[in-house]
Amino acid sequence: MADQPSIRLNKVLRELNISLDRAVEFLNQKGIEVDARPTTKITTEVYNTLLDEFETDKSKKVASHEISEEKRKEKENLRILQEKKEQERLDQIAQREALKTNKVSLEKPKTLGKIDLESLNKPTPKDKEEKPLVEKEEEVKPVEVKKPEEEIKEKPAVAAPVKKPEEKKQLVDEAEKPAEVNETLKTQYTKLTGPKKTGQTINLDEVNKKEKTVEDARKRKRKRISKDVNPSANKNNNSNNRGQQRKGRPNTVVKKEEPTEEEVQKQIRETLEKLQGKSNKSKGAKYRRDKRVQHRQKSEEEMAQIEAESKVLKVTEFITVGEVATMMNISSTEIISACMSLGIMVTMNQRLDAETLSIVADEFGYEVTFEKAELEENIEEVIDLEEDLSPRAPIVTVMGHVDHGKTSLLDYIREENVIAGESGGITQHIGAYGVTLDNGQKITFLDTPGHEAFTAMRARGAQVTDIAIIVVAADDNIMPQTKEAISHAQAAGVPIVFAINKIDKETANPDKIKEALAGMNLMVEDWGGKVQSHDVSALNGTGVKELLEKVLLEAELLELQANPNRAAKGTVVEAFLDKGRGYVSTILVQNGTLKMGDYLLAGKHSGKVKAMFNERGVSLDEAPPSTPVSILGLDGAPQAGDSFYILEDEREAKQIAAKRTQLLREQSVRTQRHITLDEIGRRIALGEFKELNIILKGDVDGSVEALTDSLQKLSTSEIEIKIIHKGVGAITESDVLLASASDAIVIGFNVRPMGNARAIAEKEEIDIRSYSIIYDAINDIKDAMEGMLSPEMREEITGNAEIRETFKISKIGTIAGCMVTSGKIYRNSGIRIVREGVVIFTGELTSLKRFKDDVKEVAKGYDCGLQVKNYNDIKVGDVLECFQEVAVKKSL
Repeated sequence: MADQPSIRLNKVLRELNISLDRAVEFLNQKGIEVDARPTTKITTEVYNTLLDEFETDKSKKVASHEISEEKRKEKENLRILQEKKEQERLDQIAQREALKTNKVSLEKPKTLGKIDLESLNKPTPKDKEEKPLVEKEEEVKPVEVKKPEEEIKEKPAVAAPVKKPEEKKQLVDEAEKPAEVNETLKTQYTKLTGPKKTGQTINLDEVNKKEKTVEDARKRKRKRISKDVNPSANKNNNSNNRGQQRKGRPNTVVKKEEPTEEEVQKQIRETLEKLQGKSNKSKGAKYRRDKRVQHRQKSEEEMAQIEAESKVLKVTEFITVGEVATMMNISSTEIISACMSLGIMVTMNQRLDAETLSIVADEFGYEVTFEKAELEENIEEVIDLEEDLSPRAPIVTVMGHVDHGKTSLLDYIREENVIAGESGGITQHIGAYGVTLDNGQKITFLDTPGHEAFTAMRARGAQVTDIAIIVVAADDNIMPQTKEAISHAQAAGVPIVFAINKIDKETANPDKIKEALAGMNLMVEDWGGKVQSHDVSALNGTGVKELLEKVLLEAELLELQANPNRAAKGTVVEAFLDKGRGYVSTILVQNGTLKMGDYLLAGKHSGKVKAMFNERGVSLDEAPPSTPVSILGLDGAPQAGDSFYILEDEREAKQIAAKRTQLLREQSVRTQRHITLDEIGRRIALGEFKELNIILKGDVDGSVEALTDSLQKLSTSEIEIKIIHKGVGAITESDVLLASASDAIVIGFNVRPMGNARAIAEKEEIDIRSYSIIYDAINDIKDAMEGMLSPEMREEITGNAEIRETFKISKIGTIAGCMVTSGKIYRNSGIRIVREGVVIFTGELTSLKRFKDDVKEVAKGYDCGLQVKNYNDIKVGDVLECFQEVAVKKSL
């Protein structure tokens, strides 16, 4: 089995870096027929063929991509290298700071020896008197001082401080005193006999000195013991060491302890925390900091999620180009341009199908998710079997430029005068007609308007049709609407038959039309091409029969078939509100058979088919495939172009319709454009910005769409057309009240105010305009907008005068005697003084006189006297230029 087309052509073109024409031309040379559209799907085999041929183009693109990728990586490596250098610099700074603030922890002093004070307390009195200090000094054992070699092997220890002789004496006296007290306090059970004379004398100076030394020792400040090394202790140690050196004793060298790796890292970490403003001192501060970090991370995640969701468009298939543009925050013209590049002609109010919407969104970097009613899953797509299919009548759409004779041609075929029922002689509604030829063959015709405002109607006609007849007047040329109709037919992929009309006129030149078609790459059969064409006259009927034969020939080639024995399915052509019958919908049955009493779902409206009529008003009981009918029973006016389905249960149809209504309401909220700060700034910069609010009501949905599209195109940077409400049906009281609240005007197209609406409008002074021709409505709105524009002030030169003489008068100033050389000089106009071609002053006149009389104006050829206000430096030969500010009406 051959590969199914799966790859879209525009993706292949981007991948291979080639144009559409180049790819299609190459495939045609290879004998592969491919539609020249970007959305065309091709098979893997065709893709491989293109890949083999254009590999060099792809390699060039890949090479350029690789070069750009290498440059990007090189920049990234440079950035990383720079960051590493910066980090190393910061680490070095942090280490230096840590080493500065690091403190070496030293151990406590070790006890190396013991002084036996008790043995010193019992000297002989003779020794005590003669040499008390020398003996005690000799009994104190000297502190062992270790050699430097031993210090290196063992851990450094702090030497015990060696006391001075005075301190030793004080310690000895203090030790002696408690010993004497203890001996005196021993209880002896002997009777006291009074004082005994021993013959020894007490030296009171020594006693007082001892007491004073003890008190000083008590008053001395107590040293605090801390875990950290006290710098004062180090100082005392250093001073003691210096004292020992002075006494010739070996010095104890204290070596600082090297900090461990863990302590260094801890100090670096603390320093970095201080530099970054962090601190571990307060648990509350750390908790608050963690909360701030968590909140910041959560906010960033939410922002990232919102940004990701903003790139996803949640839409239904009932969305217009303007609404898509609003959701993407871009202008409608960009969407229309993107569609035109894909070969699709659309307007602002035209609705896009799912495939086109996905492609357009992908062009702008958005994803599309379609929201459908959950109950729509119950609408099963019935697959018809080959044996159930039977031939059906072709559906033919007649398109072309306005006034080229489309409806006249249909009139001759139907033998009725439809034009008489259309306002202004132009078709403003899409009409569906069933015609039976003499040989019994049936054809369904769709007549579309030719006016440019009805682009959406023409597009709608091309989407539901099998064959397109494009009418071109032989005495005219290929007009813009004709080209647009050809584009719609080509985009829909339907065969085209050209009807060159009005050949009965003397100025008719069919060959000129065929030549113009050949220039558009549409070669007719008469000139050796493949496109069918025929010269006809709609008034006389010349060539109409042959034209219909060619249409039937095209229909036979298409092999059109349908299954009449199934539930009906089709498209809504038009819908309007009839005062006596309610909502009337013109539908085209494309497959199956529509019967009376069927439950029908069309767009967001549903209902039971209560009555069916053909285009002539004849009642029908059923409508087979390819039959246009008007039905009654829907609860609203569905939008033209909506597909309709037949459901078995009325409750199910109502539920789906309600769900669709809810989805549309949500979508309207999402697509509502709110005024932004940029827009406010633009309006302020512009100065006088105005809005024209309009409420639009029409007889049929297609006309309302066309008029809406045309009016919105009139918007300018200074005046914006805002259609706040549009609908099908007569102008009601609620429309008038809405216009009163929003300061809007009401426009009715082929409808009139009903009930009490006109009386309320007169009371509220609301302007209601009714039109039956679309040109008139557009022109009136355009005139109203021009009236709202502030007039443009232009300068108009009224005359020139030459100074012939000057007169200086005291207390008045300089008077100029002038001759008017052209135009008129007015008293209340502005004046310029021109000297040798250069304007030297601009101002106004104080007075203008002829002889002794004040005058308002002086004409050419007359002399006058005048005085310029606040300027006296005028000279003979100066030219006075008189001008006035004139308000000129702006035009759109």
